[in-house]
Amino acid sequence: MKRLILLLVLAGAAAAFQTPTFTAEVKLVRLLVTVKDKAGGAVGGLNQSDFAVTDSGAQQQIRFFERNTAQPLSIALLIDASGSAVKDFKVETDSVAKFVKALFGSGNPRDTASLYVFNYQVRQLVGFARRANTIIGQLRMVKPEAGTSLYDAIYLTAPDLEVREGRHVMVIVSDGGNTTSIKDFKAALEAAQRADAVIYPIVIIPIKNDAGRNLGGEHALQSLAEDTGGRIFQPMLGQQLDKAFDDILLALRTQYLLGYYPANLPRGTPKFHLVHVDVAGTDLRATTRAGYYGEAVP
Repeated sequence: MKRLILLLVLAGAAAAFQTPTFTAEVKLVRLLVTVKDKAGGAVGGLNQSDFAVTDSGAQQQIRFFERNTAQPLSIALLIDASGSAVKDFKVETDSVAKFVKALFGSGNPRDTASLYVFNYQVRQLVGFARRANTIIGQLRMVKPEAGTSLYDAIYLTAPDLEVREGRHVMVIVSDGGNTTSIKDFKAALEAAQRADAVIYPIVIIPIKNDAGRNLGGEHALQSLAEDTGGRIFQPMLGQQLDKAFDDILLALRTQYLLGYYPANLPRGTPKFHLVHVDVAGTDLRATTRAGYYGEAVP
């Protein structure tokens, strides 16, 4: 009996000095990818073997692939209702109405949209649903006024998208100004990236030269688009604006969805993992988000 007790004590002591083993759940990283040819046209019909993905410089194995993905869309429409938008607001509203009707008129019956307006404050007027007439009606009642809280709008909208199934998209109609936000550019971008949201800004150009334009705001919106895998549009009013919305819808209907489990990441990888997607063909270009927030590698 004494020998048995001694063995048990020694076994317990040995276990106490063993190096602990930690395990972490590796989550699937999803990338929405848009492919364009040299002329800027959307390219469909590619295969999984046409893509290569690196995470923090390490080659990854694509485990999940969908062409023209049918994952449902959750589109947050962020409409600038500040004082600077008064003159063109009705024309903008008409184009938004056409976009919403086209969105719900085709595609996945689970696609939804939500309406947010921002000036000195941010308001969600319509929750995520398939209610085109409600969105249009609410937008027509908005009276633009006061300042512009663009970054706050992105920051506050992101959590609403993050919890939703499928693809997350922000379509922002604004002149790029930001005058009354509490949050800054960095906070807005991080919120969008954590929500896995693709940003498509539409900056309406009042005139062809630079006079009267907010070039700093336009550059900020361009960075937001590039870092989330979207694209900025800078149309004039009228047909160009309608075409911008049509191009966004076409991009969303021809997206590829790639998924992988991060592996073989190099030491020193920070929490924000830089991602790059290559596509076969010298005349083709793949666009996706700049990266995602994951586990750091010490």
